[in-house]
Amino acid sequence: MMDREKLRTKLQALCRELERQEQISEVDRAPVELDQTSVGRLSRIDAMQVQAMALANQRRRQSELQRVKAALDRIDTDEFGYCQNCGDPIAPARVEHNPAVTTCISCAS
Repeated sequence: MMDREKLRTKLQALCRELERQEQISEVDRAPVELDQTSVGRLSRIDAMQVQAMALANQRRRQSELQRVKAALDRIDTDEFGYCQNCGDPIAPARVEHNPAVTTCISCAS
């Protein structure tokens, strides 16, 4: 049997960590300065690559944060631990590994 409160705590900690990472990476997502007198062309290209990676990471974090918040909502509505496709219970080991999982192994295949 799954310990929902333990999983809730794990999800809340993951949510806080994702939000913390979002704040840390804010500087990397800032627009790149185009003034060639202060930044050389290669440095600007590097900065643009860093910005692009930071934006991609932001999208990934936001997607993960949505999955985590949805899992917290499912815990509150007693839909947690059931496959959203077929309605069957999700294997406890699968939920323990990733509490934000939404499908059973059969539907995920």
